[in-house]
Amino acid sequence: MMAASRRAVTDRRPRFEGGEDVSVEPSEFGSPPETLPPRAPRRGIGHWLPILAALRGYGPSAFRADLVAGIVLSTIMVPVAMGYAQAAGLPAITGLYATVGPLVAYFLVGPSRVLVMGPDSALIAPMAATIIPLAGGDSGRSVALAAALALMVGVICVAAAAARLGFLTDLLSRPVRVGYMNGIALTVIVSQVPKLLGFSVSSSDFLGESIGIAQGVAGGSVVPVALVVGAGSLAVILGVRRVSPRLPSVLVAVVLATLCVTVFGLAGQVAVVGEVPRGFAAAGIPAVSLADLTALAPGALGIALLAFTDTSVNSRTFNARRGESVDPDQELAALGVSNIASGLLGGFPISSSATRTPVAETAGARSQVTGLVGAGVVVVLLVAVPGLLANLPSAALAAIVITAALSLFDVDGVRRLLRLRRSEFGLSIVSFLGVAVFGVLPGIGIAVGLSFINFIRLAWRPHDAVLGRVANYKGYHDVSRHPDARQVPGLLLYRWDAPLFFANADVFRDRARAVVRRADPPVRWLVVSAEPVTDIDTTAADALDALITDLAHEGVELHFAQLKGTVKDRLKGYGIYARLGDAAFHPTVGTAVRAYLFGHPVPWTDWEEEAGTPGAPPR
Repeated sequence: MMAASRRAVTDRRPRFEGGEDVSVEPSEFGSPPETLPPRAPRRGIGHWLPILAALRGYGPSAFRADLVAGIVLSTIMVPVAMGYAQAAGLPAITGLYATVGPLVAYFLVGPSRVLVMGPDSALIAPMAATIIPLAGGDSGRSVALAAALALMVGVICVAAAAARLGFLTDLLSRPVRVGYMNGIALTVIVSQVPKLLGFSVSSSDFLGESIGIAQGVAGGSVVPVALVVGAGSLAVILGVRRVSPRLPSVLVAVVLATLCVTVFGLAGQVAVVGEVPRGFAAAGIPAVSLADLTALAPGALGIALLAFTDTSVNSRTFNARRGESVDPDQELAALGVSNIASGLLGGFPISSSATRTPVAETAGARSQVTGLVGAGVVVVLLVAVPGLLANLPSAALAAIVITAALSLFDVDGVRRLLRLRRSEFGLSIVSFLGVAVFGVLPGIGIAVGLSFINFIRLAWRPHDAVLGRVANYKGYHDVSRHPDARQVPGLLLYRWDAPLFFANADVFRDRARAVVRRADPPVRWLVVSAEPVTDIDTTAADALDALITDLAHEGVELHFAQLKGTVKDRLKGYGIYARLGDAAFHPTVGTAVRAYLFGHPVPWTDWEEEAGTPGAPPR
């Protein structure tokens, strides 16, 4: 009977309210149904090999620019890659293996014109935490494990791209990323301090290394010559960057440190890279067992997530600068192929570089030919002059890694969070401590977990509002922000600013009952302004069913306004729609108000009858 009377009201009420400031779904008023979108065109070879499109119209001037940029890039890549390899507990030469393969692979399949792939400082700590405990001090085994890890990361990225999971990078909120990267930076720096001082520590975690450093310094283990070379290299890099950022500070430090060791005969007093194998000695499928792959799996998942997050941010940043956009799934696939290439050549997991990409860009790079030239220079070094870097001191490589890690710190980001939102500052600090105290791999889990918890926290107790009419303004607005807002007697307009799901279903029910009980005069209709409600799960449906019963005992009808069609379909499946009836669902808040006034005549002046110019104040 009640449903029938509602239908009668609905049939006679006005279908539009000209003053309502919300959009209305066309399907509510008999517009033609939407047609299916056209089928996506079949992806051709140009999609999978973007270099073909990039090289259309490629001429001599562009090649000259890429040639110069590639040579400049290689002078930075070689020492940095070797330093990152040593920092991860691997032979320095593997850094060059991890440079050549990814550059060639990304040249072929990379969607970005300027992004540079290769060893990355952000991956050092998770690689070391994964490989070192399994290698047991065996250099050959560590190389095989690192290559296998790169292959696993590559397969994960390619599989994720095939499943179109590029959106997963959005799971890490900015506060969590800031804290996580600050933790990574601190962990990497601490891991390099012993090499800078000329000794080693047995522990591989942050706390253990910190204790080992303190014990080494107190016990007189510092090698003065190594400290002078390392600190000098650090000072040269930072000093040159300060004086002239365009100068290749890393290359200057490497040349000076190598000359010092060679001229003064210090190779016997400080650790050096030594003679590297000619060619690609570790190329091929790594010899690891199934048990090794199982042990590597958690690290591979964490590194894949970290690498793609880093690559996604860099890709968006540098391509936006050029007015270009890149499909995140295609970028994810290219990252996967680049990691597979690294593993097959005996390298280790790689990512995009936020430090070497701007070097290539500044040097005039036009396309991925720059990376191909850089890879060619590294191959020449490996094949023709492998002994060129034999006297490069490890302390200088440690200085290179430390300066790279310093760039990972985001102090301004932490200050901004502290100033703008203390809760997000707290998330950042917890993420930072998770990496520093528990290690990098657990830190990844903590960071992802915090992102989910923060999302649920915000949706668990979202903002809600009782709405009223503000004089001379269009629409209905939050009465807590507009104390002078008027409400229709007996009608309560209530907005809920989140999806309804298991975590907040009871909160919604309790708040809705509370606002009804506080209302004066007593409420006849409770109209939920449901535009922000993008979903209602089964737990929330049960809460709605109970709320309908609670309100009915108090003589109150539950109505919805602006409920999306997809959510309405959910309610039909749950049986809630049938229980309320068609007349309980209104296309806009304005039509809900008019329907109420039609059935319950009360004194009321609408905004159209008030003086003044309609505006849009904050809600």
